[in-house]
Amino acid sequence: MAPLDRTAQQNKPFKQRKSFATRKMEVAGIRSKFPNKIPVIIERYEKEKFLPPLDKTKFLVPHELTMTQFVTIIRSRMALLPSQAFYLLVDSSGLASLSLTMAQVYKEHQDDDGFLYMTYASQEMFGL
Repeated sequence: MAPLDRTAQQNKPFKQRKSFATRKMEVAGIRSKFPNKIPVIIERYEKEKFLPPLDKTKFLVPHELTMTQFVTIIRSRMALLPSQAFYLLVDSSGLASLSLTMAQVYKEHQDDDGFLYMTYASQEMFGL
């Protein structure tokens, strides 16, 4: 079987690109270097047709940042118009309260590998 080409590999979800052990070691390294930051992976919903892809998927976010501030950062990175809506789903399960800090969201929704996974979409995608 031929190895996947680079583009096909990049189109796969982050969890499928690296093994659990590799992801866990990556988080351990990040947390030791940046103890006051949260490792977040943000990916575009696979069936998304309207929102542009982000220039990167990994973010190191300060604990005290609120979800409102984080959503504002992501909006600006996508260069969305004020009229364009987008949803940021946490752990593919739903929307987090925008008043929560990233530390609170991380505590409740972090993955077993240590990353906080989020998906963005232009429409609510409950029941992914």
